[in-house]
Amino acid sequence: MAFKTTAGLAFLALAGSVKAQSVDGSKYNSPSNGPPASYFAAATTLPVAALQSAAAKASSVPSKATYPVNTDDDSPKSTIHSDWVKFNQGAALSWVADMDVDCDGIDYKCKGNGDGLPETNWGALSAYEVPWIVIPDQFLTANEDLLPGNNVAAVICNGKMYYGILGDSNGDDPEVTGEASWLMARTCFPDDDLNGAEGHAEADVTYIVFTGDDAVLPSSALNKNYITNFSTLRSMGDKLVGALASNLGLSGSKPSPSASVPSQTTLETSAATSAASTSSASGSTATCSWEGHCEGAICSTEDDCSDDLVCDSGKCSSPDEDDGDDEDDEDEEENDEDDEDEDDEDDEDDE
Repeated sequence: MAFKTTAGLAFLALAGSVKAQSVDGSKYNSPSNGPPASYFAAATTLPVAALQSAAAKASSVPSKATYPVNTDDDSPKSTIHSDWVKFNQGAALSWVADMDVDCDGIDYKCKGNGDGLPETNWGALSAYEVPWIVIPDQFLTANEDLLPGNNVAAVICNGKMYYGILGDSNGDDPEVTGEASWLMARTCFPDDDLNGAEGHAEADVTYIVFTGDDAVLPSSALNKNYITNFSTLRSMGDKLVGALASNLGLSGSKPSPSASVPSQTTLETSAATSAASTSSASGSTATCSWEGHCEGAICSTEDDCSDDLVCDSGKCSSPDEDDGDDEDDEDEEENDEDDEDEDDEDDEDDE
């Protein structure tokens, strides 16, 4: 499929600009000496903030898509969305959740991991060397055609975006979502000493996993234990994210580390994190689930406005206000008709 903008072509050009990073994975199989973040960080020119907002507004729900983010009775729930799975390039699933640490595989005895397994779904990956994400087992079973395994994934966390693979599934009771390998979790939140018993509790992490066989990291870059070529991971990630961004018509830059993640359509509980910020540049002074697109923000169509807001006279406003404007317009029309009738009567009197 042809890219819609020259920006999309620029994103693809990034694929050839990554310095080769072939590695001996065993040398990085250490809890404190894993691959550096630069090996699997996304290109800084990609529209991370816009992509984060788009994921938060996703609404299409496939089967078996909603799960708690932890095992508490009152746990927030996260829904996997399928709005983007029909794209010819950059097709993906997305969700917003917290981030617990998964140490299954050869590092299953990592700190705090009392129930680890020596294998992962498609091998026995190293949690210290491979940046991976986890998906609930029921969802994986119901969507095996979309997710054959080792699919390239993008994670937006703490103001940055990193690439990894879909490396494992969660089969707990209840099954939960919002998990990543030791390396991914501790790269996302380097100051929090995350481990098998201590995760990142806030549901403010955006997960994107690309679907289909074309999105699978090839065996030339991955064996059953380690990623062996990080340049392949990065180039595939930049290409897939670039295609997705082009399909969505997105542009922008990475979010700040303190940015809140809009999550109205994703987390189905009041305990979920939602964005609450203002944007003077757009003219918005209210709060809503999509930063910069709240009531009062400048708009051209209703797609530019958050939640149930409508685009009225170039500004996002509530539907009630819009109805009020319609009533005012009707009143003005009635007054104009009355004035015309009075003018006709005056003309008859003059005759």
